[in-house]
Amino acid sequence: MKRREAREKAIQTLFQLDNSEMNVDEAIGYIVETPLDSFYEQLVRGTAEHLTEIDSEITNKLENWTIDRLPKIERTVLRLAVYELLHNEEVPNRVIMNEAIELCKTFGDEKSGRFVNGVLSKFK
Repeated sequence: MKRREAREKAIQTLFQLDNSEMNVDEAIGYIVETPLDSFYEQLVRGTAEHLTEIDSEITNKLENWTIDRLPKIERTVLRLAVYELLHNEEVPNRVIMNEAIELCKTFGDEKSGRFVNGVLSKFK
C-alpha cells in the first residue's frame, strides 16, 4: 500500500472511530483486510492512542472554533496530520501538510483544504 493510500484508509478508519462505538480493531477491520500495512496501522493506532494530546494541540491553534464544532472531515484530517507532525519524524512537515490538503480535496471540498492549511501552518 502506498503512503497516500494508507493515509486515505487511515482517514476513513479514524472517521469511522469518531462516528461510531467501534474500537480501533473493529474500525480497522471495517475498512481494510489483513494483512495490515504497517504505515497505515501506525497512523490509525498512533492517532487513536494520542487523541487527547492531539486534540489539545489543535485546540490551542484554533481561533473562534472548538474541536467539537469542527466539521468531521476537517477534524479527522487535522488529527491525522497533527499526529504525524508530532510523532513521525521521518516525513518532512511540508509533505504532511501537503498530504492533509490533498486528503481534504478527496474527502472534503476546497474550503476544507484552506481551513486545514491555515490551522496546520501554525505548527511550524
